[in-house]
Amino acid sequence: MIKPNRHYSELKSSYLFYNIAQKTKAYTDSNPGTHLLRLGIGDVTLPLCNEVITALHKAVDDQADKSTFHGYMPECGADFYKDAVQNYYKSRGIDLENDEVFVSSGASDELGDILDLFDSDNTTLIMEPAYPAYVDANIIAGHKIIHFPSDASVGFAPVPDKDVKADLIYICSPNTPTGAVFTKEKLKLWVDYANENGSIIIFDAAYEAFIEEEGLPHSIYEIEGSRTCAIEISSLSKTAGFTGTRCGYTVIPKTLEREGMNFNAMWVRNRTTKTNGVSYILQRGGASVFTENGLKEIHENIAVYKRNAKVLMDALDELGIWYCGGKNAPYIWFRCPDGMSSWEMFDLLLNKAQIVGTPGEGFGKCGEGYFRLSMFGDPDDTKEAAKRMKELLKK
Repeated sequence: MIKPNRHYSELKSSYLFYNIAQKTKAYTDSNPGTHLLRLGIGDVTLPLCNEVITALHKAVDDQADKSTFHGYMPECGADFYKDAVQNYYKSRGIDLENDEVFVSSGASDELGDILDLFDSDNTTLIMEPAYPAYVDANIIAGHKIIHFPSDASVGFAPVPDKDVKADLIYICSPNTPTGAVFTKEKLKLWVDYANENGSIIIFDAAYEAFIEEEGLPHSIYEIEGSRTCAIEISSLSKTAGFTGTRCGYTVIPKTLEREGMNFNAMWVRNRTTKTNGVSYILQRGGASVFTENGLKEIHENIAVYKRNAKVLMDALDELGIWYCGGKNAPYIWFRCPDGMSSWEMFDLLLNKAQIVGTPGEGFGKCGEGYFRLSMFGDPDDTKEAAKRMKELLKK
């Protein structure tokens, strides 16, 4: 008799996104033709930049010519893509070897797949509020989970508790949903904790391109000691609008070992067993992001989203509402006024201002009483949403 993975039965239903969809549908059914101002979903709205489009078109043409045609790609990634990532890190003072970089189909896939490297008899620390997939992927893997709380008193960027022991540690910086960014000092505390306890940090750097403040780390490898305790996973989804194109990268130092096993070598074995790699066309598009012109163009798009954030932050400042994020991250996390719950806030914004955001409760218990807004919306919609929020919440 087959034995299914019973950990799937431990998963909670998609309460957050199911309820958002149901409430939104009920509103539009009752108010047909209403234009909703969608600031909830973390999807981009601007198209791929010209440098990427040109590279993708050329790569398609390559596949039409026998002399430039490519079949299977190297499972761990093409050298031209890995070299591009390697040079990008070098520009920030971080030296990587080419074979420490692995090409992926995006951070979401990799954050789940990477758990293949770890035995089910591990404990995972997840700082909350947190991206829900962190929890779900570790439940499926059979890991015990420590829900590590944070709050506004630490800017939603907590430090280790020496009395709490964990084998795996998830750090997302800049963070979703809170937009908080860990300083070098705070990351050093986590790196020291991991090395002292033999733990490994899974560092989610999917939003690093949004950091604008000097001195804030874009990579865990800016921290001394991290090469013996950290895996970094990143993505071009928000950086370059690849949400529908799918390409990213993972960095695993060759110096990362536990119990005589090398995680870089293990991931090579995993990838060569379980994947045929990312397509030639997508890797050419991804590599173009790291060219001089590609970086210029993607940051022009990011600047549009940053202006959206400024509009929303100005509105919250005028209302006197506490928030974090926005400046160095694509999300704004604000405290619901007048003691409202996060779902009460959702209902108020939807029904009175036609704004769709994301209730904080969906990101864990620590998210109750908070609300997330995305800066990825249409600029005109964002301006209108800010105007309506000020009119509504001033009352």
